[in-house]
Amino acid sequence: MVQVRYFAGARAAAGGVREELISAGSLDELAAELTRRHGESLAVVLKAASFLVDGLACHDRSAELPAGVTVDVLPPFAGG
Repeated sequence: MVQVRYFAGARAAAGGVREELISAGSLDELAAELTRRHGESLAVVLKAASFLVDGLACHDRSAELPAGVTVDVLPPFAGG
């Protein structure tokens, strides 16, 4: 299981959920499961989102997610 935490627009697109446990072996699998659970509005956010895996940026969405990690979903932020 992977703990997923949502921030800003990702939280809103997930229906206000702050965090949840998901079974996924990669970020691609995670995105597919999150889309299944929360719908297309979250899928749109996930396409542009950054992911932190235990606090480190992960750009390879096919990389293995070890059990027990925390994945932060960070949508693009506006401002300067």
